[in-house]
Amino acid sequence: MSSRTVRVLVSVLAGAGLMLAAPAALPAVANASPAAVAEVSADGCYTWSGTLSEGSSGEAVRQLQIRVAGYPGSGSQLAIDGQFGPATKAAVQRFQSAYGLGADGVAGPATFGKIYELQDDDCSPVNFEYGELNNCNSDWSGGKVSAATARANALVTMWKLQAMRHAMGDRPITVNGGFRSVTCNSNVGGAANSRHLYGHAADLGAGSQGFCALALAARNHGFTEILGPGYPGHDDHTHVAGGDGRFWSAPSCGM
Repeated sequence: MSSRTVRVLVSVLAGAGLMLAAPAALPAVANASPAAVAEVSADGCYTWSGTLSEGSSGEAVRQLQIRVAGYPGSGSQLAIDGQFGPATKAAVQRFQSAYGLGADGVAGPATFGKIYELQDDDCSPVNFEYGELNNCNSDWSGGKVSAATARANALVTMWKLQAMRHAMGDRPITVNGGFRSVTCNSNVGGAANSRHLYGHAADLGAGSQGFCALALAARNHGFTEILGPGYPGHDDHTHVAGGDGRFWSAPSCGM
């Protein structure tokens, strides 16, 4: 992840309750003593300041929810709605536990610091790229939702995959495809209501884990649709997706 360090007054930070703009540089502080100045990492994608906890709301919360979307608990999906409720607190706690942080459910400097380590300047997690989630076209157009929505849905999917990858020992996860336009979907014989058309879905290769391990792990990371070996047309990949409802089927894997 590319990041830069800017210097700001401690007194300014202590009173700040709003997001710091990034990556715009802050003005230099004249005649500031070393004791009055602190170093703060400003991230190239998004920078938080202060803390977020249950009851918080707004864009800062929504951005946090995207990053912890892979920690909703087994069989659940976290709403990306900008409201820090009990489900978001629990997801933050699971994220914190996964990375050895104090699991109090309050997102502060340690939590944000870990997120900064895990994301690139385009907001994707370090181990996944937008290109992996779209081998159909270059602009995310032609699906069942706007291009911006399809791309945003793919970002959430990548963060879910990042959580799943970490839970599986940080071994690489192979993504063979994701978003499809209506035309791309038709060309591969996809279902008319495929979640690929919305940017929610990813098709995974076996990698070193195997299809069944991927399908079973996906249950804990916010995927409401999981299709794998034993389900028609899915013996050669594991399909994971978000979206409404829940349908899991991988009979050869006991699911």
